[in-house]
Amino acid sequence: MDMKQLRYFIAIAEEKNITAAANRLHMSQPPLSLQLKQLEQELGVILIERNGKSLELTDKGKLLYERALHLVNSVEEIKNELVETDEGKKGVLSVGLNTMSVSGFSKMLHSFHKKYPLVSLKIVQNDSFYLAESVKTRAIEMAFVRLPLEHRGLTYHHLANEPFVFVSKKATGMISLEEISHMPLIIPSTEGLGIYNTILEAFSRHGLPLTSIAECSDMHVLMEMLKDGMGVTIVPKSVFDVYGDQNLYSTPIKDANMTSSLGFIWLEHHFVSTPAKNFMEIVKEKLMS
Repeated sequence: MDMKQLRYFIAIAEEKNITAAANRLHMSQPPLSLQLKQLEQELGVILIERNGKSLELTDKGKLLYERALHLVNSVEEIKNELVETDEGKKGVLSVGLNTMSVSGFSKMLHSFHKKYPLVSLKIVQNDSFYLAESVKTRAIEMAFVRLPLEHRGLTYHHLANEPFVFVSKKATGMISLEEISHMPLIIPSTEGLGIYNTILEAFSRHGLPLTSIAECSDMHVLMEMLKDGMGVTIVPKSVFDVYGDQNLYSTPIKDANMTSSLGFIWLEHHFVSTPAKNFMEIVKEKLMS
């Protein structure tokens, strides 16, 4: 078993189809099928089972996939440490972005690309929990996340705190949580995620009920729901700056004591690539100046 076989197996496991995996690896299907068969024979276990046209990992296949992914990423990390070139002017910047987004993120990427045009970009958008797991498995190197978030094993660098704002289809003056508690609220997150808990804790702290009619972590969809008059929401200010439009209005919430903490994370006690370090400096300059 060698690194080439492990890379082949990872592609098969992720694509769940030999043809798709072969296309991804820029090779023909028969040699790839042979490599899989030889790997199973060498290990003496069944790694893949056929389920119609797709392939499913066995328990042993899942174990090998997890270990192989960790090993291959570790080798790539070692290569990056040994072969860092041109002070980060080449390489890959792999960064995750919280679903709620970051105000000015595209401008930061543009600034980075102008300064380091030979660095290729890999951008992943998802919720903070998924991004934290992706950093731990090294699928991405760093990510923008919002607290609260369990980040053991990760280094967290705080960037900014920002208030939550009330968003609706109708313009209104300063509003209180008590007034919002009587309105149909669309929570901009789903149960178990940080922002969801922050909102529920704020209402609970003030002894107020919460009239939730929906949960939605997709901000584009959420804003469309508001424009259709379906309900109201509470989001961090920068989220409205990114996703709001002229048909929606944001209002400060008085006495709410609700803030969203924004920062970025990377794997604790592990090498951080020069492109990532360079991007962090641009982010700090933009968000902390």
